[in-house]
Amino acid sequence: MEVFYSKDIDAGLVTLPEEESAHCVRVLRHRSGDEIFVIDGDGAMMRCRLVDDSPKKAVAEVVETTRNWGSHPYALTLAVCPTKNNDRYEWFAEKATEVGVDTIVPVIGDHSERKVFKTDRLRRILLSAAKQSLKGKVPEVMEPVSVKDFIRSCRKTDALKLIAHCMEGERTSVRPALEGYGGSSYVALIGPEGDFSPEEVALAIDCGFVPVHLGESRLRTETAAFTMAEAVYFKYL
Repeated sequence: MEVFYSKDIDAGLVTLPEEESAHCVRVLRHRSGDEIFVIDGDGAMMRCRLVDDSPKKAVAEVVETTRNWGSHPYALTLAVCPTKNNDRYEWFAEKATEVGVDTIVPVIGDHSERKVFKTDRLRRILLSAAKQSLKGKVPEVMEPVSVKDFIRSCRKTDALKLIAHCMEGERTSVRPALEGYGGSSYVALIGPEGDFSPEEVALAIDCGFVPVHLGESRLRTETAAFTMAEAVYFKYL
């Protein structure tokens, strides 16, 4: 099942962006009258009939719309410090999209080695991952913010807030933390290669974050982030 993307929807007609049009018409050789499937990035999948097979501006008529297509029964925000190797961060974000995540926030910590993060490429990767994994909604990528500012912004949220860190002190395994929560909204913080600073952990706990660990193994940032996404995913299987 090949899935296309467009937000240009008007009066029952969907116009594909130029790149999507070229892929549809030139690469896959679709012609007027063919059935195609288009997502809007907000959760809807539209079964359509191609009415204009222009390789620069293909247009399709909406036949049927399915809401919440490929959705998951929870809301997950992953706030993850950028990795030194950007490819590793992109790998985590792609795989988390396949499993189920709603928002990714690049957060810059006191120990972060990468202080600058550009989001445009990541958004394109998540769009591709959403189409590949048959999801109508593309995760939102927020602009980078400091770990401390992000923690403060979550002070009043009703979601289960988790911070995974490696420092000594009282921490619970992520599994009982998830199983003991009756809601369906989650926020998880994953630190950089050098872990969070003591000040960041203290602030998080003061703002209602639950300190957790992800097992005995020492995980890379991207592995820890994907493991957290999987932990929430498996709770609902």
